[in-house]
Amino acid sequence: MDKRYWLTPPELYDRLNSEFQFDFDPCPCPLPAGYDGLNVEWGKSTYVNPPFRKKDGPGPTAFVRKAIEEHKKGKSIVLILPVQSYINLLLEAGAELRSAGRVRYLDVDSREPQKSPSPNCLFILQSNYARMVGKELRQ
Repeated sequence: MDKRYWLTPPELYDRLNSEFQFDFDPCPCPLPAGYDGLNVEWGKSTYVNPPFRKKDGPGPTAFVRKAIEEHKKGKSIVLILPVQSYINLLLEAGAELRSAGRVRYLDVDSREPQKSPSPNCLFILQSNYARMVGKELRQ
């Protein structure tokens, strides 16, 4: 198997570590023989640079699920995950994110829903006016 590991650049890790004071890494490199970061208790502040490809390990989804479990225990988790460049553009522009769930898009001609719904996220760039009106409506 052609396993491949990618290390976080030290300047990025150091910047994050100064903010979050990490005390655990479930994906250490080199990986100790027989070690499985998904089957151990994580620290109070965990940094996760998971394998991105299935052939390198369980993949990011397994680590995201574990991070959510650990977060429910009151822990802080920072994951670094690959995304498309347009995602970072939207985040840098201040987009609000909301899960749209698994959307079953409709075929344009038949109006039949897709057999396999795909997970989607809403990226919302609101004007200041829309934010103010929304805030007033929620009060």
